[in-house]
Amino acid sequence: MQLKIDATDGTARAGQLHTRRGVLPTPLFMPVGTRGAVRTLDTDDLERLGAPIVLGNTYHLMLRPGAEAIAERGGLHQFMNWSGHLLTDSGGFQIFSLEPKVDEDGATFQSTYDGSYHRLGPERAVDVQVLIGADIQMALDVCPGLPAPDAVVVAAMERTHRWAERARRHWHEVADARPSYQEQFGIVQGGIDPVLRAISARAITSIGFDGYALGGLSVGESRQEMVPAIAAATELLPLDRPRYLMGVGDPAGLVEGVANGIDLFDCVLPTRLARHGTVLTDAGRMNLRNARYATDDQPLDPDAICPLTARYSRAYLRHLLGVHELTAMRLLTLHNLWWLARLMARCRAAIVQGTFESFRKDVLEVWGGR
Repeated sequence: MQLKIDATDGTARAGQLHTRRGVLPTPLFMPVGTRGAVRTLDTDDLERLGAPIVLGNTYHLMLRPGAEAIAERGGLHQFMNWSGHLLTDSGGFQIFSLEPKVDEDGATFQSTYDGSYHRLGPERAVDVQVLIGADIQMALDVCPGLPAPDAVVVAAMERTHRWAERARRHWHEVADARPSYQEQFGIVQGGIDPVLRAISARAITSIGFDGYALGGLSVGESRQEMVPAIAAATELLPLDRPRYLMGVGDPAGLVEGVANGIDLFDCVLPTRLARHGTVLTDAGRMNLRNARYATDDQPLDPDAICPLTARYSRAYLRHLLGVHELTAMRLLTLHNLWWLARLMARCRAAIVQGTFESFRKDVLEVWGGR
């Protein structure tokens, strides 16, 4: 994996991430396909969107249909008939969201499907993701919710460091078993404390991963608290390695991440908003369920017309929402993902042109209070 930086503007950077599968333009937003599909979409939709990478969720895939079942069918690429890149998370976010029992060796989860119990530690997380076969897998981390006492944040960070060492060591041990194209990222923790973020960045980079992620953010803190934590970590991460801010997908958070040198992002926000009738536009969020759109014959965003949804009016799509037609969820999801991809392309163009700071201010003027 090689990151070629094409241009910088301050600490923002635009480049190309070269992998064994292809090239990813950065900065880049990655749609989330939790169970092997982006909700309401299929791989044809993703190809029409031009999405070069999709995320899968290790926890959910290891429960249904099971990592071994996926491996027997040629890995997740073949299983979902997807030729683009895939990234699988580690299960660390579920340590935050599902509150399993956690000890030094790993976490014990109760299945959200049938109540059965499952164990996931640093080595098992590597093995599961090898079976799934994504292009990038994540080391297992401990993600504390925020706000949290300092002692909780420090303990989670230090355990993340120990788990990262075990995950990387096991990664090398199973070299013959894993797909030749697969890379591994380590995750920086430390809450919103810039000092802890710096400590964690140094510890994780000393282990030596193929890329580096910032976890444990966008879990309850404000953006004003999040940005200094991002900056404290990214300034210590290697310049030639990709940087991934996990779980951030609101436009303001994206441009602030780009401003601080982040290359990759993911979040369920744009698809979740779409399923509830909220549209991302150049003028801000639009709630299509509002009665004033019942007779509005304009496209969703006249200033940014998505080619995949341009033929449908606001009035028609609002009608579909009102009668609970699944087509509405699919079309709004297509629009929101297209709009975010366009936002990232505009970030890249602004960095290359040396106008990113002005572009950032324009985005924050619309989205800064969201």
